[in-house]
Amino acid sequence: MTDDEDLILAQALGAVGATGGGSGGRRGAAFAARRLKKNVHEVELSLGLSPSEAAARAADVLLRLGTPVRTAGAEPPAGARVVRALVGGGFGNMNPVLVTVTLTGAGPQATAVRVRGAAKEGLIKQRAGEKTARQVAELLSRPGC
Repeated sequence: MTDDEDLILAQALGAVGATGGGSGGRRGAAFAARRLKKNVHEVELSLGLSPSEAAARAADVLLRLGTPVRTAGAEPPAGARVVRALVGGGFGNMNPVLVTVTLTGAGPQATAVRVRGAAKEGLIKQRAGEKTARQVAELLSRPGC
């Protein structure tokens, strides 16, 4: 899989389209998705955990919410770890949201975290990227989660 958010979201929407319309539904949904605007939102927070503990927590939260995404050719910033997943958002959790959690060490027991949610928006604005990014950030910041 590639690092291009638009391509990942188009493929995910194509998979949703295939459930109702077979291969034609997949192609149609993916075609339309490439032309839709994205709703993108980022939340920054700090966790009182080491980077490895924070990465494990992020992976656990995203695994509970969705499907992990591995990307080829994506180089995280120096000293950072990146965890990604496709999570259901919007009405009935039918809109795929690509959640990217970037973790950077800020000390021995501190990690700076940026949660980015990106989703395609149709005619009815659901703000799925924004809502999902906020939800993931809230779950990450809960103690004992």
